[in-house]
Amino acid sequence: MHSTLIVARMEPRSAEDVARLFSEFDGTDMPHRMGTRRRQLFSYRGLYFHLQDFDSEDGGERIEAAKTDQRFIGISEDLKPFIAAYDPDTWRSPADAMAQRFYHWTAL
Repeated sequence: MHSTLIVARMEPRSAEDVARLFSEFDGTDMPHRMGTRRRQLFSYRGLYFHLQDFDSEDGGERIEAAKTDQRFIGISEDLKPFIAAYDPDTWRSPADAMAQRFYHWTAL
């Protein structure tokens, strides 16, 4: 399994709206198309964390392929009032907001 963690800014009162948008999106075939196995959203003091687990390492490639789908474009637009780049000066795409894992442990 492969995981990504996107870090951004979000007003805590927006959590319900963001959860609703993802619930609608996840009710389609889009998660399967992107290889998403699990999605978890977290907020902490104005920060937004989007943890996504994929079946395999090709999750990034599959997301890139899905970016032209109207549903992907739609949720990206719908989230704009609620989610802002952590560092707007360096943000060009979601890849610029992905945290880098520097340690991992798994129980045997």
